[in-house]
Amino acid sequence: MSAVWRAARAAVGRRRIQTVVIALVVLCATTTVLLALALVGAASAPFEKAFAEQRGAHAVVAFDAARAPADRLAATARRPGVEAAAGPFGQATVDLPEPWMYLASGALTVVGRADPGGPVDRVRVLTGRWVRGPGEIVVNWGVAGTPDRSLLGSRLTVPGVPPLRVVGFATSMSRSAGAWVTPGQLAALRPDSAQMLYRFEDAGSRAAVDRSLAAATRGLPADAVTARQSYQALAEAFSSLADAYLPFVSLFGVLGLLVSVLIVGNVVSGAVVSGHRHIGVLKAVGFTPNQVVAVYLLMVAVPAALGCLLGTLAGGALARPFVRIAFSGIDTGLAPMDVGPWPAVACLAGMPLLVLAAALVPALRAHRLPAARAITAGSAPATGRGLRVQRFLGGTRLPRAVSLGLGLPFARPGRSLLTLAAITLGVTTVTVTTGLTGTMLAFANLGGGAGGPGVHVDADPSASGRPAQVLGDRETEARLRALGAEQVLARAFTQVRLAGQPGTYFADFYRGDTGVLADAVVEGRWPARAGEVAAGPAFLTQRGLSVGDRTALQVRGRTVPVTVVGRVIEGNAKSLAADWRTLEALAPGTRATEYRARLAPGADAAAYARAVRAADPGLAAEPSGAGNTATATVVGFSSVFSVLLGAVAALGVFNTVLLTTRERRRDLGMLKSVGMTPRQVVLMTVTSVAGPGLVGGVLGIPLGMAAHRLLVDNVGIVDFPGWMKDVWHAPQLAGLVCAGVGIAVLGALVPARSAARLSIASVLHNE
Repeated sequence: MSAVWRAARAAVGRRRIQTVVIALVVLCATTTVLLALALVGAASAPFEKAFAEQRGAHAVVAFDAARAPADRLAATARRPGVEAAAGPFGQATVDLPEPWMYLASGALTVVGRADPGGPVDRVRVLTGRWVRGPGEIVVNWGVAGTPDRSLLGSRLTVPGVPPLRVVGFATSMSRSAGAWVTPGQLAALRPDSAQMLYRFEDAGSRAAVDRSLAAATRGLPADAVTARQSYQALAEAFSSLADAYLPFVSLFGVLGLLVSVLIVGNVVSGAVVSGHRHIGVLKAVGFTPNQVVAVYLLMVAVPAALGCLLGTLAGGALARPFVRIAFSGIDTGLAPMDVGPWPAVACLAGMPLLVLAAALVPALRAHRLPAARAITAGSAPATGRGLRVQRFLGGTRLPRAVSLGLGLPFARPGRSLLTLAAITLGVTTVTVTTGLTGTMLAFANLGGGAGGPGVHVDADPSASGRPAQVLGDRETEARLRALGAEQVLARAFTQVRLAGQPGTYFADFYRGDTGVLADAVVEGRWPARAGEVAAGPAFLTQRGLSVGDRTALQVRGRTVPVTVVGRVIEGNAKSLAADWRTLEALAPGTRATEYRARLAPGADAAAYARAVRAADPGLAAEPSGAGNTATATVVGFSSVFSVLLGAVAALGVFNTVLLTTRERRRDLGMLKSVGMTPRQVVLMTVTSVAGPGLVGGVLGIPLGMAAHRLLVDNVGIVDFPGWMKDVWHAPQLAGLVCAGVGIAVLGALVPARSAARLSIASVLHNE
């Protein structure tokens, strides 16, 4: 093995270009695969682990206290199929007339619990302590990150409710309440329902939870259950953002693996073919066939191991921020998202094995090659290989350098097919990235409307450090138009309750130039009158609703029946949108908390923002920023890996051309001796890969278009309309065809210029 290692190390030193190619290919593939594995792990393991640790409830159920007495509810905990239960806890609804701390105005569900522990739903105190007596409240921290300790001691003062002081922030994996007080304190809040928390023996699906709950509540009045929530909805909400990123991350991971296999196989195959004499010498001095194979496998394993290590480090550095972006804003009660060690371990163990498997097949050719034949073999291709094609091309009117170049791929068809496949995958990657960029940019610009720049005006009265507003709600809208805005969209944000559903939800109410929001509708239409709502796919799926279904919104004791009239492109799993007239029926007098002004083309957004602040110092006006986090993440990530995989494909072409020119040194010397100029040598060499590049471009475009459509059709939290998916145009497709030729020419140019500089004497002096 010492001799094998020395021979392999010498081969690595001689083949520096191939070594760099393998290392870079494996680095890119490892980085992509590690990101995909990290996202898969973060989408499942953290939720399941935290849910088990906190004994999360499979079902959170609210009962009408008048129809289901406490003793009968307590008896449901002993029904067959119930693994554990907690409660009944008293439950009250406190109406927040205006935003309080980080909570929007609307309904706040408060539950009376003596302690955060118990057999089900062990509430986790994040900051402060649990309630101990009257006048204290613990608030559910529904914001990402660590609770702000400076908010401890804040007071909740609501008409009709005793003053409550915040003594802690906690979180519940079951999302069983918005806040908690002692059972004695709850009586002063006028509870209207009782809460039970269940864990079932059979809870593997929504249907199983429904069956178990029906068995547990058998014998209670049919209308005793006022709201219920399955943990399946929580799990879906937790992983919904990750599911949106996972398809395209996985696609780039698969493409990276395929390119790695193709190029590694191509490199080793070329090394074996061009190294016949080296193989013969090794066997002649006593190397066994297995030792020769080991030399070539080690020659690949060294750069592969280096690339795998660097790719793991790069992937580990990118995985943490990427995963945290993918899970940003998810109310789970988990610690900040982190990546465990198993994706790195899987890549460190799996990628070198994959590379060795890809190298084994071409390396076995060295095993079968007799020593005498290897030593006496010339470097020219075998007689007759591709001669018919070359003779046919020679009979055409094409320039001789072009006809010779087009015939070269047929001399080594296996190597040419591997190169063609690498180019095809490179073009596929570029096509996918182009499509994703077009779709995501259209998504980011949604609602911008026609016209010039936009200005965002914040009118939230709860914002700190801002003077009281001078203008009223309608006066503000009128002033924004008078200052030069062509379009003004007003928005109010409040918490609502949904009939038959536990907890609180968020509703956006719009007025003004709402026509700019119509493009967001995928099915149905935008709400245009009172009693109409629209929501994204995540909200509708988790609530079991679809376009045309009816439900009811509740705010501060008022109830308004509503109809789902539209499904929009995207939306938070806990939010919906409605017309302003619905808000007037639910909460008269509520004012807008923000305005979006659209100016004329060429207008100065900064000057307009200054004019708004001068008109009312209580308003915060800033020019609207472009894009959003999801768009920047998708476009940035796919663009980076498109460039990397395109560069890797070009390196594969570089390797192919380099091997070909080394094999055909004598042929090049003969051609130059009969009058071929250096420019013709470059043209011939570049033409030899331009043909496969053109074919790769033609093949890669439909593959990339199919992959793009597969990605955008399977993003769970976004439902892209057809006009966002159809991003392809004839000039763009022509450019993508040229991308295949560009990858090929870019990879071939350096070795082509090197071949053009070969001197006739140095090539033919041994003839």
